[in-house]
Amino acid sequence: MDANNARSLQHHIEQVREGKRRFENAYQAVARMVLNESAATEKVLVNGKSTYDFKIFRTLPKHVIGMYDEINSFVSFVKDAAEGGSSREMAFVLVGEPGNGKTFFVDYLCALYRNFIAREENRRYTFNIQNLTELGSYGKIRSLQSQTFEDPMILAMNLFESSERNKRFLCESAGFSDEQIEKLYLNFRPLGACSDYIVNEIRDYAKGDAEKLMSFFEVVPVPLSESMGSMTGKYSAKDKITSSAVDLLGDESIQRLLHISDQNNPYRFDLRRGALARVAGGGIHFSDEIFKNKKDLVQVYLGVIQNRNIEIDGFRWPLDTLIIATSNNSEFNRFLAEKEEAPIVDRCRICYVAHNTDYRLQEQLTLYAIGGEAKTTLTKEKLHQDPNLNSAASAAVVLSRLPRSEKLTPIETMKLSAGEVAGEKSIKTLAEVIDSLNHEPDITKRFGQKGLGQRNLGRAVQLLMETSETNEGQCMFAYDIFKSIERVILDYVSEANERAKFLDDLKIAKGLYRERIMTEMFNAYMDEPHAIRKDVMNYVNMIIGIDAEDLGPDRMWKYKNPQTGELKALKIDERYIQSVEDRLGLKTREQMESFRTSIRKIYGQKLSTDREYDFMDNLELVKAVTDVRLKSDIAGAGSLIGALANRTNEENQKLYDRIINAMLEKLGYCRTCAQKTVEYFCTKSDEN
Repeated sequence: MDANNARSLQHHIEQVREGKRRFENAYQAVARMVLNESAATEKVLVNGKSTYDFKIFRTLPKHVIGMYDEINSFVSFVKDAAEGGSSREMAFVLVGEPGNGKTFFVDYLCALYRNFIAREENRRYTFNIQNLTELGSYGKIRSLQSQTFEDPMILAMNLFESSERNKRFLCESAGFSDEQIEKLYLNFRPLGACSDYIVNEIRDYAKGDAEKLMSFFEVVPVPLSESMGSMTGKYSAKDKITSSAVDLLGDESIQRLLHISDQNNPYRFDLRRGALARVAGGGIHFSDEIFKNKKDLVQVYLGVIQNRNIEIDGFRWPLDTLIIATSNNSEFNRFLAEKEEAPIVDRCRICYVAHNTDYRLQEQLTLYAIGGEAKTTLTKEKLHQDPNLNSAASAAVVLSRLPRSEKLTPIETMKLSAGEVAGEKSIKTLAEVIDSLNHEPDITKRFGQKGLGQRNLGRAVQLLMETSETNEGQCMFAYDIFKSIERVILDYVSEANERAKFLDDLKIAKGLYRERIMTEMFNAYMDEPHAIRKDVMNYVNMIIGIDAEDLGPDRMWKYKNPQTGELKALKIDERYIQSVEDRLGLKTREQMESFRTSIRKIYGQKLSTDREYDFMDNLELVKAVTDVRLKSDIAGAGSLIGALANRTNEENQKLYDRIINAMLEKLGYCRTCAQKTVEYFCTKSDEN
């Protein structure tokens, strides 16, 4: 037989020996994809604990946000299975609240895997069996394909009846060394029932002639089709009447029975009718809401997960599949309550998926909920987005996901969870809180397990966009998102205690929005987008320079800006420092020194990793600086509110116009949200 024929079995075997084609199981392929040398892995600090971030999950335009612990669990599971560990006989099941990204994660993984397999060096191959008319027992069926996309190397290892004969064949015909053959046989499995039956027939027909035997086989790439469910397939739970084991395993084919004369031939079963056979050649099978399936289907999964076989009428077809499933908490708990179903849970690696609790990362998720395309009103006018909308929505949903604790306030928990400064409280305190909560037997009481999910946020954005105020003003005004979230809480949260907590969290989020607007108004008044940022950094630099040895009587301090490297001069204004610290409630000399030391320490630590660090995450400091500047520059926020609210005289009108112009030109507002923001600033609502 012509070994140079690109579709011959001989050619494929030689390509594998030379390392140009691969023979590996599904776990090894996924592990290689994730842990590839070109796929960056870096250490990150999440909620006070060091973990790994696998950059491959952040590559596509709409990628996975956060989920560090869950991704680490998955990678560890796949790696263990790839190295022959106990995970090989298990399914990976993601359990959690609806709308926290379980299905999105699996769909994303499948998309990555399809892209990975589509590359020439990672291609999966299977075989067609041709010239069936020569055998005489297949009617008009001239050729057929391995129903479970078996690898040609599996065929090569089962080509002859004895294992020794197969090893000798690989050694003599393709030049495999004993070491290479030993490595190949680590992934040995028998052929599926129909392939094995037909190979036996061909073996008898060829009468020991290896060349004649191999002429019946043609090596072809496994088709990569998302819509057909080959290589990556999804099975969603159906109701008790419409679901059937046929959907997973396949069934007897009437068309094939018309051609096949031998009733014992297992090829009469059409396995491709089921979802499993289409991913059996090194693919990923995704079972959505696995525990919603009726009992007999769950029993089918038990057999498939444990034995890695499709079994029909005593015939077996081995699988090479990574099985991933999802389930929500209530279905999983209901399933656990039925004690007789314990064996299936025993065969699953359960990974509890929490909501995202990092409000900085949530801002990226909120962008997904709002949508990336240009928005229009119902009358097709361009719809503007308030620059504060994302932060307001993100803070509101993240606060709802944070459990109450005696050691930390909700805002402290939120800031520490995002890796930011929270006054005197350290990340260690948060780690202790999380650790104690994660000992709760009730999963829903653990950190980040309860709260408003991504779907609830999506509903709130929809409600915001359908209101007459949004459409008439042609702007998605940030404060209106709170009304929408409140509506979602009242309509979709059924449990009374949860609802009360979420409404309390919404009040806290409104308070944070109020503080943000105070900062924004000062920036607008100063006609400078980063006016407060500069003042905060001035305070920080002043308390660093106040004890400098070269400080002259004019209180001027020269220093090298570590962010830009340029030499700068700063006048140390002790009255300004004193005013900021008064606003922070620091009364005694000891308290002031302690606070200054903590600021200097934070600055030293942050600069080593982030040269652009600006202390804007320190809400207490930002609020204090804002209050001081509003008081000194405009004789208090009260008088600015009065001037903006009462525009009967020309001077007040000029101030109002100047602030509105600054908001339009430099701060990203439109006329609607600029005016509404000024109106909100002039009220006393939501002051913490």
